[in-house]
Amino acid sequence: MFDCVICGSCVCDILIRPVPLDRPIGAGRLMTADAIEATTGGVVSNSGIAMARLGMKPAAFSYVGDDHWGMLMRQRYREEGLDDSRLLTHPDASTSSTGVLIDPSGERTFVHDVGAPSKLNKSVFLEHLDLFQNSRMALIGYYSITPDFDNDLVEILSAIRQTGCQTALDAAGDGGAMQPLDKMLPHLDFYVPSHAEASHQTNQTDPARIIETYRECGAAGMLGVKLGSQGALLSPAAGQLIRVSAVDPPGPIVDTTGAGDSFYAGLLTGLLRQMSVEESGRLAAAAGACCVTGLGASAAIRNFEETMAIV
Repeated sequence: MFDCVICGSCVCDILIRPVPLDRPIGAGRLMTADAIEATTGGVVSNSGIAMARLGMKPAAFSYVGDDHWGMLMRQRYREEGLDDSRLLTHPDASTSSTGVLIDPSGERTFVHDVGAPSKLNKSVFLEHLDLFQNSRMALIGYYSITPDFDNDLVEILSAIRQTGCQTALDAAGDGGAMQPLDKMLPHLDFYVPSHAEASHQTNQTDPARIIETYRECGAAGMLGVKLGSQGALLSPAAGQLIRVSAVDPPGPIVDTTGAGDSFYAGLLTGLLRQMSVEESGRLAAAAGACCVTGLGASAAIRNFEETMAIV
C-alpha cells in the first residue's frame, strides 16, 4: 500500500528571517523581519513531503495535538499527497512546534517544543504493525532527541522488520551517544547520519572510520555519512565505500532547514525505484541541493524528473 512510513518528529515550523545569528539578540529590542510563515517540519514532514513530490507513496505515523497547528499539519499533508490516516491525535499533548531563526546566509537556530510526538512509544508502534506490514520501508527520526523513546527502538525496529518492512533511522541534535545506538544498528537496513552527528556518536572524524565503527557493532545494512557541501560517503555493504559528490544548488541558498531530511528522502526514493547506489546518492544530493533554495524544509523540493535534471 505504501512505499515508506515516516515516523517520529512531526513539527509546525514558524520561520523568522532575517535574524543575525552572529551577535546576541538581547532583551527589549524590536527587530524587523520578512513575512513570518508557518509551515511543516520534522522528519515526518520533511522526508515525507519530499518523497511524495519525488513520486513515492509515503504515510505519516506520529502524534499531533487537538489544536490549530495539528489541523494545519493535516491539511498540508493532504495537499502534498502524504497519507495522514495514521497521524494520531493525542488527547492531552500539544502539536510539536519550533521557532526557526534564519540568518541571511541560510543558517538557522531552533527554539523547540517536542510536544505530542514525544508520546510515541513501543506500545503505540506495536498496535499499528499492520501499517508497516503494508509498507516497503519505514524511516524513524530522530535518534537522540527523545531519550525515553530511544530505549524502545531496538524492540520497535525488530518488530517492524518481522513484518517484512525495511528499516531506516535518522538522527538529530548532536547525534547522541553510541549507546543504545549500537544495539539498534543490527536491526537497521539503512543508517546515514550527518558528519557532526556521526562524529559525536563514534568519537571519530574520518567518514570511513565512522562507518567501520558502525560495522563493528553488527550493522549489516547500508551505512553512510552526509558531508554537506562535500557530498556523502555511502557503504552498501561491508568493505564497500562509494563517494557521492555534492550537487550545486539550482539557485541562491535561502535556508538550510531540512536539507539532510531531503537527502535521506532522495536516497530512499532512488533505492525504492531500484536505482543503483551511485544513482540514488546523486538523487539524494540533488534533493538536498534543491531544498536549500527555498524558505522552509519543503518549499523548493521538486518532482523526480526536475530533480534528476540537475544531477
